[in-house]
Amino acid sequence: MKIVLFGATGNVGQRIAKEALSRGHDVVGVVRDPDKVTSPDPRVKLVAGDATDAGSVERIAREAKADALVSAISPRPNARGRAAPSLAAASRALLEGAQRSGVKRVIAVGGAGSLEVAPGKLLMNAPGFPDAYKAEAQEGYDSLEVFRKEGKGVDWTLVSPAAEIGPGQRTGKFRQTIDTFLADSAGHSRISFEDFAVAIVDELEKGEHLGRRFGVAY
Repeated sequence: MKIVLFGATGNVGQRIAKEALSRGHDVVGVVRDPDKVTSPDPRVKLVAGDATDAGSVERIAREAKADALVSAISPRPNARGRAAPSLAAASRALLEGAQRSGVKRVIAVGGAGSLEVAPGKLLMNAPGFPDAYKAEAQEGYDSLEVFRKEGKGVDWTLVSPAAEIGPGQRTGKFRQTIDTFLADSAGHSRISFEDFAVAIVDELEKGEHLGRRFGVAY
């Protein structure tokens, strides 16, 4: 499979690239400044592109002869302090670029804040949800709504991580959910970058969640 990966040098993007390459897929990484970052793997060619511009998405998808588009961009500033793009704008551009280029498969990284702690009640609106993460959670929610409302004609999937995500081991063992927030018996909600990447590449290969969001956690 030929995968165009937006945000390929970020924490999640690097792991997705590694996991996809280990399974024999080809990866083209899209970043804003290829000259200022290092490819996560010599086999990943970095190209310049704008995840919020449908024309840029279309061009790169056509040039790469992509089978799938994957967005792992973050709502946080990058390591060089450059402001993050709007996730909703990126989702809209990803869908439009896919539709124009004829790429049917699109996967995007979302957030945990849009998962439900009870029917109709989102984690991001729950008492005690940290104020510092509310804007980021809103970005994730807005992105999901773009896919739900504008994803017609594209086999899209949005993947929500656990509340806590960070470096760890690749175990290949985790739970999945559709819209319900997952936590363990101690109330912890966590997934490693490595296993989150496993879930994303699994979905690329199996297509078990077409046209909807799913989440993963231990």
